[in-house]
Amino acid sequence: MRIGLIAGNGTFPFLVLDAARRLGHDVTIVAVQEEASPDLNAAAAREPRADIVWLSLGQLSKCIETLRAAGATHAVMAGQVKHVKIFSSILPDRLLLSALLRLRSKNTDALISAVADVMREHGVELLDSTAFLTPLLARPGRIASRPLTGPEESDLAFGYTMADAIAGLDIGQTVVVKDAAVVAVEAMEGTDAVIARAGRLAGPGTRVVKVAKPTQDMRFDVPVVGVPTVQAMRDAGATVLSVDAGKTLVFDLQELIRAADAAGIAVVGRGRPTTA
Repeated sequence: MRIGLIAGNGTFPFLVLDAARRLGHDVTIVAVQEEASPDLNAAAAREPRADIVWLSLGQLSKCIETLRAAGATHAVMAGQVKHVKIFSSILPDRLLLSALLRLRSKNTDALISAVADVMREHGVELLDSTAFLTPLLARPGRIASRPLTGPEESDLAFGYTMADAIAGLDIGQTVVVKDAAVVAVEAMEGTDAVIARAGRLAGPGTRVVKVAKPTQDMRFDVPVVGVPTVQAMRDAGATVLSVDAGKTLVFDLQELIRAADAAGIAVVGRGRPTTA
């Protein structure tokens, strides 16, 4: 089976490519030229080779045509495409423009859901973006070595209420709290930027809560953390990172644990009850 890989930035596309190959899939990569790493060219050239086409963010028609011509009827979105790019000089083609004009709001879910609907209408179904990376989903409980302190547990309980509300409104996935106060809320700037802003505002001792949306669509915008997240926390003096177990991808887990332990940062996975 041939799988399409729509690649944004970060290591996510490389991991999906490697996993799909191991499972015996042929892969056609559509790399977003404003976001994806040039190193994807070398990764695609390794055996078994993957086709790769570089397209601008606005070229939805060409993306679909490329995947259909390759025989890929299913695709995975992997890697971040910064939401703020919708306000940049990116020029949408007619197909993307027609989808955008139907939107009442340009939040993440609305934007990507519209793209997913158009792709389905033209014969390309988006898969769960974690389909090939299930072992990388965060586990519940303690992830790094250090246990939480009592004040940290209290701040996380407070932070979950705030973060779930913000995520439910599709504003962002992350809030940073300290002493039962919200210090910073993520919007379009990304997790590392909001962590840094919280450090400037409140100094050391902040706690970072990153959650999935209450009705998280696993095809896109799945929460991701990795070593850079811990490095941003260390630089900002943050002491705790909480992520949602089973809904958050943790990249380079062992390196993340080593970095967290070296910085004295507690990392935990929040278990969430399943609904019938």
